[in-house]
Amino acid sequence: MTTRSPAPRRSAAWSRVFDTATRLFYAEGVHAVGVDRIIAEAGVAKATFYHHFPSKDDLVRAYVTEQSLRQRGIADVPASATPREALLTAFERMCTFGSEPSYRGCPFINVAAEYPDPAHPVRRAVDEHREWCRGLFRDLLAADGHPDPERTAHTLMLLRDGLAVGFDLDDPATVRTAVHEAVTRILDAPTRPPDPAHP
Repeated sequence: MTTRSPAPRRSAAWSRVFDTATRLFYAEGVHAVGVDRIIAEAGVAKATFYHHFPSKDDLVRAYVTEQSLRQRGIADVPASATPREALLTAFERMCTFGSEPSYRGCPFINVAAEYPDPAHPVRRAVDEHREWCRGLFRDLLAADGHPDPERTAHTLMLLRDGLAVGFDLDDPATVRTAVHEAVTRILDAPTRPPDPAHP
């Protein structure tokens, strides 16, 4: 149901820096982790770091972009599955990720909280992922014959954001049950035409 580009070829040094930054950024936050620490833990020279990433923000943007690419298969299902089943699979996989002991919240929400300027390149990378996710929901809804895929995709995005926070703060089993019920209700709810007085 989704299309993913092949991963680009990268040097061993690039991978060491990136993998180290990914681990630290997700566990501790972006601004809390300095370049010198990444260089030390990755075991590379400072010149090597800046050869691959001219600034820390370039590294953070690469981190966000890579996180997005890793999620591109979230709705992958067998060819015989329906678009509805793909949507349910996507949310089930989000729940599985949220239930893991290592879960520290949604990486996109976490990064967005540290980059409040909507014009910043890092924040734009977050927005690009969100547009992809919203588009995935919209396209699957449309393929399933939903009467209002655009509006319902926005509703599913709100649910996605809510579960991302819920798994961080509440009991995972309770959140998982609530998410399954909410997705089913959203997909089955009758859709009314939008009120022109309240767009």
